[in-house]
Amino acid sequence: MELDTAFFEDMEARIPKGKVRTRFAPSPTGYMHVGNLRTALYAYLIARHAGGTFLLRIEDTDQGRLVEGAVDAVYKTLRECGLNHQEGPDLGGPVGPYIQSERRELYGKYAHLLVEKGAAYRCFCEKCASKEDSGEFDREDDPCRALDNAAAEARAAAGEPYVIRQRIPHEGRTTFHDVTFGDISVENGEIEDQILLKRDGLPTYNFANVVDDHLMGITHVVRGSEYLSSAPKYNLLYAAFGWEIPAYVHCSPVMRDAHNKMSKRHGDPSYEDLVAEGYLSQAILNYVALLGWAPRGARAEQEFFTLEELAEAFEIAGISKSPAIFDRAKLDYFNAAYLRALSPADFARAAEPWIRKAVKNPALDAAAIAALLQARCEKLSDIPEKLDFFDALPDYGVEFFTNKKSKTNPEVSKRMLEAAIPVLEGVEDWTAEAVHDALFGLAAEQGVKNATLLWPVRIAAAGKLVTPGGAVEICQILGKTETLRRLRMGLAKLDSQ
Repeated sequence: MELDTAFFEDMEARIPKGKVRTRFAPSPTGYMHVGNLRTALYAYLIARHAGGTFLLRIEDTDQGRLVEGAVDAVYKTLRECGLNHQEGPDLGGPVGPYIQSERRELYGKYAHLLVEKGAAYRCFCEKCASKEDSGEFDREDDPCRALDNAAAEARAAAGEPYVIRQRIPHEGRTTFHDVTFGDISVENGEIEDQILLKRDGLPTYNFANVVDDHLMGITHVVRGSEYLSSAPKYNLLYAAFGWEIPAYVHCSPVMRDAHNKMSKRHGDPSYEDLVAEGYLSQAILNYVALLGWAPRGARAEQEFFTLEELAEAFEIAGISKSPAIFDRAKLDYFNAAYLRALSPADFARAAEPWIRKAVKNPALDAAAIAALLQARCEKLSDIPEKLDFFDALPDYGVEFFTNKKSKTNPEVSKRMLEAAIPVLEGVEDWTAEAVHDALFGLAAEQGVKNATLLWPVRIAAAGKLVTPGGAVEICQILGKTETLRRLRMGLAKLDSQ
């Protein structure tokens, strides 16, 4: 096969130089798990910290595992988290296309270039994939490895199907440097002749990765530590092409506990799951940043970071070799802080869909209900269970009217409700201020502590021991008619004892 040297020269000329370039390169085969999000975040932060470029590449060569909607989920996640890429399938750029299936012809040319260089060979063997995956196939048994190019080209020209395999040296060691783990050396004899180009002409993940990272000018490759074992093969490919090797940044796994990696199969949440559970994107991102990375210097004790602050503080040296354990309680802590920090209007907007899961009555003001909740929930999904009493008064027992601290019991509560009902009937402008003044004035007139009056009013209005808000707020939101109806029902309950 005659190789077009001008093509390769043109591809080299397109590569951007002189600045840091990182990429997030997901395979659209499912949900965006926490480890994926962390990889995207670290790649983004490395580029931003250095004033470089962050790009998105979709690695869809494994066509059999593609999941409908997965690409859209990638875009949605990056957008919601503010991880804006400067190049990608949707934006274009100088080294596109940015979808691997659209670069199919390119990989074949580079695979055949390696064959010409002697760093790869055509393999016509009918190997069982499972046998190869288990390591039972010895490359020394592969007769195709010894074929000369002329014989291999003749068989290919005759239509015999083949794959292209990397030719790993028999002797010596391959050493690669990882920013996190340092120098790692592997005996070449332990590395298999991996397939680079499959029979259908599509590249394998490992080959497409190397070709695309080089041609897209990627300077720092961020990925999970599970790819450490593949790094020697990557280095040998870079060396065979005569290409500069990028900086490797392998990140240790995110664990469910001390022994198990997070896994969707075991019910561990994806980014989408966490959002659906009521966590804010900013809180998720802040927490994920600290799963395996720690700030240094003046920010060493800082926990809460905006994305801009993370970009300023992020140094690769802060990435840990140790696995990070995903701690739900810690995420709750971060999320609660982010919820508290929202403006009342922003919190009300975020909370309203969750409020309406429990409060169907459109006459009840969602913004007023949200004001009761902002300081009382760790995640938005906590909201519905706190509000079930607004639409319908739950069944409750008279024992709820007894509270030692408020100095109430059924007898005292009966007396308080008998006094409160006519006073509240007289309130014409049903505002929180008017309800407050009426009830607090009544407590003073009765010569009792405020809590002695407010406890039975709140129990009668809500039918719950714990509520997000006090008697005044609940009565104001329920409205005059419904409040009085419920207080009369509470009084009837006490009268029947």
